[in-house]
Amino acid sequence: MDTNSTYTIFLGRRRLLTAPLPDVLTHLKGLESHTCEPLLIFNDSTGRTVDFDLSGTLDDVLAREVPAPVKPGPGRPKLGVVSREVSLLPRHWEWLESHPNGASAALRRVIDEARKADPAAERRRMATLPTDRFLTAMGGDLPGAEDASRALYAGDGNAFRRLVAAWPEDIRLHVLHLSAPAFGTEEST
Repeated sequence: MDTNSTYTIFLGRRRLLTAPLPDVLTHLKGLESHTCEPLLIFNDSTGRTVDFDLSGTLDDVLAREVPAPVKPGPGRPKLGVVSREVSLLPRHWEWLESHPNGASAALRRVIDEARKADPAAERRRMATLPTDRFLTAMGGDLPGAEDASRALYAGDGNAFRRLVAAWPEDIRLHVLHLSAPAFGTEEST
């Protein structure tokens, strides 16, 4: 999990906390068995709900759920290089391998160039999907949810804000916070 991400706890439709993972886990340990309302935890950078194993002491939970710092090893640990599998057609591998420094370096260059080509579009893209995931999970049954999703993908911030204006306060504020980069605005929470 990304150590720079924030996580948000919702108890029913009420937002309890938005904070880094260690703070969220500490708060969750204090809530154990004190609630009968549905409890949802969201990774704000992905919009996905997450579940944590809260068994044991707080120290046990933190040791198990908070990622350990990257240990130096082969490769480029200071850059945070992570190996994963990529499936490409043979012609793609041939093209990548024909570039200086190998396939990995060529892929990194292509990705960096694409990200720099249109930073506003990249910012919108990085905010739209997590916002829509949260919107679907917490606001999918609220009036105007489908239209709000359409406005989000269309980049129509005014329509989006109008459509979510009557939603429960905590859901509205959080969806506006998550969507702000998609519309080039900064919302406070």
